[in-house]
Amino acid sequence: MSQHGEARAPLLSRGMIAVIVAQFFSAFGDNALLFATLAVLKNQFYPDWSQPVLQMLFVATYILLAPFVGQMADSFAKGRVMMLANSLKLLGALTICFGFNPFLGYTLVGIGAAAYSPAKYGILTEITSGERLVKANGLMEASTIAAILLGSVAGGILADWHLLMALAACALTYALAVVANLFIPRLSAALPVRAGMRSGCCAASAVQHASCGITARRVFPCWVPVCSGEQGSRCVSCWCSGCRWP
Repeated sequence: MSQHGEARAPLLSRGMIAVIVAQFFSAFGDNALLFATLAVLKNQFYPDWSQPVLQMLFVATYILLAPFVGQMADSFAKGRVMMLANSLKLLGALTICFGFNPFLGYTLVGIGAAAYSPAKYGILTEITSGERLVKANGLMEASTIAAILLGSVAGGILADWHLLMALAACALTYALAVVANLFIPRLSAALPVRAGMRSGCCAASAVQHASCGITARRVFPCWVPVCSGEQGSRCVSCWCSGCRWP
């Protein structure tokens, strides 16, 4: 199907559903893996400063790769870029799951997330248009917010129940995102002339989105217990489930 044909397709076309499902599982895995990896650091007796360093590595991938990921998203079929990005996330989750360095594994996830960000928004303009584009963006954001909330809580609860199962669940979530990417129609890459113009915008958007989101994720787990008077809890997911980290 041509790119223009996809743009005239109904809002909930096969391609749009695949994008939304892939985004949900990918964002769910990102947030669940965050709390699971923090639990790994705690379980392996890493120092307290290792937790912000873990997040700094994630942010650094966005900053370092920002000049390139937008260009890459425009130079190849965006559905395949998204699949490659989720595959990198899957590799990172498996790296942590099999006991390798958690900082290496989480950095791989960060690289995948940096590559995923401009592609997931850029593809919306290729599979829909006009008034449907606004609705498509709304669906994308709604699935992201739902995944962040559910993934954060699920990651903390699973890590408290069984850490290895939590990591395996994160890997499975990324695998489901990769499978969903397979159902995204293979569209042609953006024209090289347009690629250079759009990559800067995509890169800036990716960095801004990542910086705000990660800052909120760092503050939120500490903010909720303090506001609720439960300062002894170290993580909002554990606070919600009633457990306490020592």
